Amino acid sequence: MAGLFRVLVVEDEPVIRELVRSLLSDLDCEVDLAPHAADALKMAKTQGYDLILLDVVLPPVGSIQLDGVALCRMLRADPRTVKTPVYMLTAKAKKADVDIAMKAGANGYIHKPFRAAELMDLVAKLRKT
Repeated sequence: MAGLFRVLVVEDEPVIRELVRSLLSDLDCEVDLAPHAADALKMAKTQGYDLILLDVVLPPVGSIQLDGVALCRMLRADPRTVKTPVYMLTAKAKKADVDIAMKAGANGYIHKPFRAAELMDLVAKLRKT
């Protein structure tokens, strides 16, 4: 392994944030958590992540409402984050939801409820690349 594998989890549900952190910490990942898009965007642009896990439904911050798809588009438009793998981790499971996220630039889509093995396999795959 070339170094620490860093993951940003953007999720508004505290229980899910902590579950994902626990699973990934067991894989020796450094995990940062963001409850909404505004914090996540700042963190992604300055921290340098190997993976961003992004919920579609995110709460507004003040008058700013950014959902996960809009955040994904913003990450793809920024040279600092354009190549960072972004996987949607969400309960929005209709084909139209998946299509919209993939068109926004997501690298993949993990449906909630998810299996721990899905996250473990994803991290293992990305570590090899």
